[in-house]
This record gives sequence, C-alpha cells and structure tokens, in this order.
Amino acid sequence: MASLSPNALLLSAFEQLGAVGWLFFKTLKNLFRRPREHQILLQQLEEIGVRSMPVVSLTAAFGGLVFGFQTYTGFHRYIGPGSEAFAGPIITLGLAKELIPILVGLMISGRVGSSMAAEIGTMKITEQIDALHSLGANPIRYLVVPRTLAAFFMLPCLVLYGDIIGILCGYFYNVVLMGVNRVMYVQNTLMYLEIWDVATGLIKSCVFGVVIAIVGCWQGMETEGGAEGVGRATTRTVVISSISILILNFFISKLLPSTLKGG
Repeated sequence: MASLSPNALLLSAFEQLGAVGWLFFKTLKNLFRRPREHQILLQQLEEIGVRSMPVVSLTAAFGGLVFGFQTYTGFHRYIGPGSEAFAGPIITLGLAKELIPILVGLMISGRVGSSMAAEIGTMKITEQIDALHSLGANPIRYLVVPRTLAAFFMLPCLVLYGDIIGILCGYFYNVVLMGVNRVMYVQNTLMYLEIWDVATGLIKSCVFGVVIAIVGCWQGMETEGGAEGVGRATTRTVVISSISILILNFFISKLLPSTLKGG
C-alpha cells in the first residue's frame, strides 16, 4: 500500500477532528431533549464508576507508593535526613493535580473507551443503529448522550477516590514504613494543600471523561469491516484517547491558575 503524502495525512487529520467536533456538537444539542434514556444512563454510571473501582484502586495505590518512595529518596539524599517530613505537600499536590487524573484517565480510556467502541461498533456492523433510525429513535440521544454524561460525572468521582487512596499510600510508605515524623508530615501537608489543588484534578477529569466517551462513541459509529473493523476501532479509541488526555493535561494545567490565593 502506498504511503499517504503529508498533505493527505493533514487533510485526514482535519477531517477526523471535524467528525469528532460534529459528534460533540450533536451530543450537546441532544443533551436536554426528551425522552431521556435514564435506564441506559444508570447502566453506564455503574459500568464506568462502580466496575472501574478495582483498577482505579490498584493504580492509585501503587502510584501513591512509588511517588512516596521517590519523594522520600529525593529529600533524604539531596536535602538530608529529617527533611522527609516536608515530602507530604509534594506528594499530595503531585498526586491530586497531575498523577491521579492522568492515570485514572488512561485506565478508563483503556477499560471503558474501548468497551464503548466495541459495543457501538458491533451495533453498527450488525445494522442495529440503522434499525434505530428506522424505528424513529435518535442514535446520538440513545447511545452517545448517556455515555458522555456518565463519563462526565463518574471520572471526577473516580479521581477523588483515587486521590484519597494515593495520598494514604504515600503517607503509609513515608510514615509507617520509613518512620517519618507523623505530626510534621500531616502538619506540612495541611499547611500547603489548598482545595483548589484537588479541584484542578477534578476539572481535568471532567474534560477527560468527555473526551473518552466522545472518542469511543465516534470510533464505534465509524466502524466498518466486520470483526476486524471492531478491533481497529477499539485500538484507535485507546490510542487517540490516551494521546488526547496527555496533550489536554498540559494545556489545562497552563490555563488554570496554580492557586486562587492573591499575591
């Protein structure tokens, strides 16, 4: 197969970006229209939220442990013994603002985004979506809107849950395993931690949730070529969602203020 020229690749990228944007616009347009698919929304809330808790628990726990280990090592080696108690704020801020939102977003894109693409892609190749059209149902309202709403609401909940686990595991490594002074560790953490630091990660997770749902549904609706096409759609969903999360994380971090305190 002949490789595409740079102009053709650029044109294809803009076409795909336009397709995603158009699907997002139609999703917003159908968001408040009746009838609402409450049953599907509840199913997706359970699928995205409750059933993702085990993988989020493991990811956040070991993310907190390894971040606590590296922070302890850095303070102990380069600043000196006794300074490890000041690692608390760094661990908490790093986990809440950056690490947990990214890790949870990547895990959910792999678990939920691919599932959305596979489910809707299977419906596409078996002509179930055409059947919805013929029955007068709106596929966007029936398939995309509930999944997007569920991801928008559940990603922040999962990130907050992951924050708690990650911070506790960082505390466990430093205080329980390495013997860091517990009172100083907690005091330093509470002194420098702001609610805005946690809120920043939650804002990011709302955006990540919408991206995962829209990309998964878009790839599902674009599926062609039978089972092989479904496999390609799921792979593209994970790749596109993961790259989008990493890129958007940088720009959101730059746009949001680092603190709400004046001065």
